[in-house]
Amino acid sequence: MSDRRIRRITIVGGGTAGWMSAATLARVLGPDYAEITVVESDEIGTVGVGEATIPQMATFNRMLGIDEDEFLRATRGSIKLGIQFVNWGKLGHTYFHPFGHIGVNMEGVSFHAFWLRLKHLGLVDRIEDWSLQSTAGARGKFMRAINAGRSPLSEIAYAFHFDASLYARYLRQYAEARGVVRREGRIVRVHQHPETGFINSVELADGGQVGGELFIDCSGFRGLLIEDTLKAGFTDWSHHLPCDRAVAVPCEGIEGIEPYTRATAHKAGWQWRIPLQHRIGNGHVFCSQYISDDEAISVLLSNLDGKPTADPRILRFKAGHRKQVWIKNCVSIGLASGFLEPLESTSIWLIQSGLSRLMAMFPDRDFDPATIARYNRILTTEYTEIRDFIILHYKATQRTDSPFWDYCREMPVPERLAEKMAVFMDHGRTFRENEELFNDTSWFAVMLGQLMMPKGYDPVADVLSLEETKARLAQIKDAVSNSADYMPTHREFLRQNCRAD
Repeated sequence: MSDRRIRRITIVGGGTAGWMSAATLARVLGPDYAEITVVESDEIGTVGVGEATIPQMATFNRMLGIDEDEFLRATRGSIKLGIQFVNWGKLGHTYFHPFGHIGVNMEGVSFHAFWLRLKHLGLVDRIEDWSLQSTAGARGKFMRAINAGRSPLSEIAYAFHFDASLYARYLRQYAEARGVVRREGRIVRVHQHPETGFINSVELADGGQVGGELFIDCSGFRGLLIEDTLKAGFTDWSHHLPCDRAVAVPCEGIEGIEPYTRATAHKAGWQWRIPLQHRIGNGHVFCSQYISDDEAISVLLSNLDGKPTADPRILRFKAGHRKQVWIKNCVSIGLASGFLEPLESTSIWLIQSGLSRLMAMFPDRDFDPATIARYNRILTTEYTEIRDFIILHYKATQRTDSPFWDYCREMPVPERLAEKMAVFMDHGRTFRENEELFNDTSWFAVMLGQLMMPKGYDPVADVLSLEETKARLAQIKDAVSNSADYMPTHREFLRQNCRAD
């Protein structure tokens, strides 16, 4: 049987996606499987795909064998317990989408059902009081989980904020130490096999060529290989996600470092706030149909905590994904494969997911069409499921103060999302479909946070008497509050464990 193993892998583009790809391939394949080259040009700027993440990021770092404290020091990172949403359901309203569980399921019934039963009786107020991440975030507290029996302190879900450019630099060092070669140069031409259309090599401005058998396109929005060369096509979702631009600017940090991301809705979009150890990352995602670039910049600059440390930078994008993210011997990763705005911090997860699925379906030089079709189907489904969750934040609003929010409130939504919203409004039930990224707790937190109030609650919650339900919920609430009190402050945790220079 002939050896069909891939011997040369070329990654086009650096940045977060390129170096995450290089680090993954180097770690999983080892030093002797294939030559891995990253083609990166200092002339071309990179788009930092988010400085906020979701808990699965820790899994990626563990796969690479990276020490968490070392990672946080190197990237000047901080902890994220969830996202605080301001002015989304209506002006003046705030809610928190936490990581981890809310409450504790009882008698085989979701905690959400018991809470809704008491909510309809006017006996409870904020769902956040039953979430350790929400409570600790509000108090500026954090610690890693400890062995504390049934205490909420035994299971603490969290993610990270970090400087994306520093993370790319860190992963470059990691990858190069494991044999990955970086080739500096701007690509001016892509050479394909005249009969099969497979990519043979990329030509650089200095006349040099870099060949390969497998090409990873991490060239950003442009999609140099997947789109410019292989004509993948694009599925446009801007009718459901109309924001098409963002302006980003860092500013000086402040004394407190909140362990959460903040997303504040404005009249034609929303603003992110991501606190790091050395600065705060800020950005205004907006729809150019309803606000000009200059006005969007003004809105952002007037809502900073400190002095800007760089000039505002405008990014243009379109929500959607390539119709095929893998064609022939080219797999697109990151922004080259698609873009969903950073509202729920999924950009880096989509890189991670694309890579993990690529390794699970890693090809040989035959590039089996069935495997490629499966990969494309799974990635398209993942983009679609995340899209629906993000659309929910815009659709389920009571805001009537601007044409942008009028459009969002009245727009039709995909059938799957409409069904989820209808099911929730009946008895407050939420479900995680198959392997979708966001679980039932996330759907519950955001639907409730966006001021969707179900007509009733799951009748199975009546399995407990009213008095027993009240007593158990009070006990859980006290345990959450006491656990948050036990935690050190987020700043103290960073100082003791992973303080950056």
